[in-house]
Amino acid sequence: MSDPSDLPEKSLSQLFCAWAAGLTVDDIPPAVRHAASTALLDFAGLCVAARDLDYVGQMARAGAEPGACTALGHATPMDVGGAALVNGTAAHGEDYDDTFEGTPVHTGAVIFPAVLAAAERFGVTGQDAFRGIAAGTELMCRMALVAPTAIHRAGFHPTAVIGAMGAAAAVGTALKLTEKQMTDALGIAGSMASGIIEYLAEGSWTKRMHAGWAAQAGIRAALLGREGFLGPRTVLEGQHGWFFAFADHGIKPDFAVMTDGLGTKWHAASGACKPYACGTRTQPFIDCAIRLAARLASDGLDPAEIEAVTCKVGEGTVHRLWEPLSEKQAPSTAYSAKFSVPYCVAAGLLDRAAGLAQFTDARVADPMIRALAARITYEIDPENEYPANYSGHVRAVLKDGSVREAEQPYMRGGAHEALDPAELTAKFRANCAFGGWDAARIDALETFCAGLFEAKDLTGLAAFRG
Repeated sequence: MSDPSDLPEKSLSQLFCAWAAGLTVDDIPPAVRHAASTALLDFAGLCVAARDLDYVGQMARAGAEPGACTALGHATPMDVGGAALVNGTAAHGEDYDDTFEGTPVHTGAVIFPAVLAAAERFGVTGQDAFRGIAAGTELMCRMALVAPTAIHRAGFHPTAVIGAMGAAAAVGTALKLTEKQMTDALGIAGSMASGIIEYLAEGSWTKRMHAGWAAQAGIRAALLGREGFLGPRTVLEGQHGWFFAFADHGIKPDFAVMTDGLGTKWHAASGACKPYACGTRTQPFIDCAIRLAARLASDGLDPAEIEAVTCKVGEGTVHRLWEPLSEKQAPSTAYSAKFSVPYCVAAGLLDRAAGLAQFTDARVADPMIRALAARITYEIDPENEYPANYSGHVRAVLKDGSVREAEQPYMRGGAHEALDPAELTAKFRANCAFGGWDAARIDALETFCAGLFEAKDLTGLAAFRG
């Protein structure tokens, strides 16, 4: 047990929670509001897209009880934790959700399900929901920056374990918890955080539930904190705290990131929206592959003429996206293909796309795409800037010995090149259509999202059940 004299007068979580408890809508800059609005629309479309998929149905049947909260696209109202669990699983399940570039951590699929469910259940206004979204997103981003890559190296999924903390802060802020109540909530959430990355071995589905699990855990932690249940105030930096538990000890945490510029420097304004339905670090390589495919076509050549492909990669990405190479070159499931650069590059070369249609069981089993993926390998580039920047480089050698190369210097959709608003809207509408909704209902959801942060309450969510 720590000597009380060694404990800080104000812990990191106390400092953050004091700021969050005092946060007003006027304190939040327009760039954060824009990022939140964009991410909200993206989140809503993803929930609808996945609503009829098998794993979402399984989560709804196993993880939710009847209640008063909305899981988008599901007819039966659910309990507050169940709605958050189902919406978070749906939003994150196809790996098409927003990401905080350079970490990577997915904030929207955790924060929106938690706040929307709690706001609907407890009669919170749209403005208070927005305050919670901003605070929770900011906490997730800052925690992701404390020890970049260390969480993955320790075997945990950053979105899952950071997400429980962010959701607790988001719900606590939206419900107007005091500094003390919210500090307890974060302390409690530290014991609820979970999510290992062994899903990478064979493409199993546990990652899909991580955002939803974190969302419901954050709600429960916030409600416990509101009741006075005690949590450790040194949950973040303590001797046996969160970073000790979930981060590789070989990477020293930079705890200053947690509070430096808090309220003036907003990391929550830096979210990135994905153009492709797969892992974040695969995205620049898909851009390269699509560019190469267009170049081959202009030369009158076909991707079948490719003898071998080599991708230059950052060393820190190999254990998640390239190894075991036998699995990555021949994914055992459609979900595994989302975290395989060989498959994603093959899809880009053959289909010039990597949307939801490229990650079905039928497409992943296609002999042509598997044959091409088997010819794609990697080499580690010591100059690669990962994790500070996500870039891609693809070199294809054709059967005639000629070489074609393409390079993407950063992730599209992120800080260097935001997706065009028209592209984002098209993505939202295509996702809703994939989920079986007609144009009128898609229009209604788009309008609802646009006005959510000014709504007097969130009872309007009920219109989007079923």
